[in-house]
Amino acid sequence: MPVLPSPEVIEAAKTPKGAWTRAQLAEWSVPWPPPKGWKDELIKRWKAAQPDGAPPPQHRPAPAGFAQEALDVG
Repeated sequence: MPVLPSPEVIEAAKTPKGAWTRAQLAEWSVPWPPPKGWKDELIKRWKAAQPDGAPPPQHRPAPAGFAQEALDVG
């Protein structure tokens, strides 16, 4: 089953020159060279796969200096 990246993941995967690598596109099952409209098609399929149109949870890195302790709650 191909990976359906979110619009944010698609944008974050751009190279410094503003394009996508052949390997990255292959991971998303986009042929090389990428056809016109490939990005819009991926986003359309990603949106259709979302339950009730709910946005995905946002991944936020831990703030600098954040330390998580393991707690024994049992």
